[in-house]
Amino acid sequence: MTLIAGYAGLGIMGRPMAANLKAAGIPLAVFARKAASAQSLVDSGATYHATAASLAANCDVLFINVSDTPDVEAVLFGPGGVVEGARPGLVVVDMGTTSPSATRQFAERLAQQKIDMLDAPVSGGEIGAIQGTLTIMVGGKPAVFEKVKPLFEAMGKTITYVGDHGAGQVAKACNQIVVGGTIVAVAEALLFAEQQGVDGAKVREALLGGFAQSRILDVHGQRMLDDNFKPGFKAKLHQKDMRIVLEEALASNLALPGAAQVLQYLNALVGSGEGELDSAAMFHILKKMSH
Repeated sequence: MTLIAGYAGLGIMGRPMAANLKAAGIPLAVFARKAASAQSLVDSGATYHATAASLAANCDVLFINVSDTPDVEAVLFGPGGVVEGARPGLVVVDMGTTSPSATRQFAERLAQQKIDMLDAPVSGGEIGAIQGTLTIMVGGKPAVFEKVKPLFEAMGKTITYVGDHGAGQVAKACNQIVVGGTIVAVAEALLFAEQQGVDGAKVREALLGGFAQSRILDVHGQRMLDDNFKPGFKAKLHQKDMRIVLEEALASNLALPGAAQVLQYLNALVGSGEGELDSAAMFHILKKMSH
């Protein structure tokens, strides 16, 4: 049976991900609060729905890609939301970065309506979304994951089933901890090289050949050298993700001092009016602190 995919949330990530579903030959229906956001997909043959409820009534798997936990809740349970139109057996897939605790609650509420849920946040940024090479981390029931996996494969290259509801969001939180901390480490290394009068480009080249090699050093290190922070992943969204990490840590009395420091750098970056830049622009904050 061919599954009909629905997609709600057609921003910098959602639109290309939905386009990859369509390009893979999967029947596609879409919803966006701003109809213009869906126009390119409608032009390629997708069906537009004016509400999330109408979208839910006309698809088998409904992907949601919105900014934050309250936005997911509004799409699911708010006026004109998914539960108003969903048929039993619908699978809802949250592909944004959302609170793990809230995700588990959402899954329980949807199950009462005979709706399945997967949490499937992604890593790879806008480029990965466009190229269909995202890393997708999935939580939920194994059988539901297997049902949706062929659709994930149209959007991502590395698809990992992590565990029960919320496990995908936990994996994404771990990803953001590592990414944030590594951005700070790369920024400090390049600033140290600069202060010592050594060519940062040559330092980066040397480090890429050794144990310090990383995707962050490769991509974001070059951004820092070029002072080019056109967003692949906006600082204000990374700030939101780190807030989720620290809220979950606080709830369980877990000390994450490195993650807390990253959040403070992001707070400073967003507070200085640079929240629309890539989160690698934390380099700017560290540079200001040093100079």
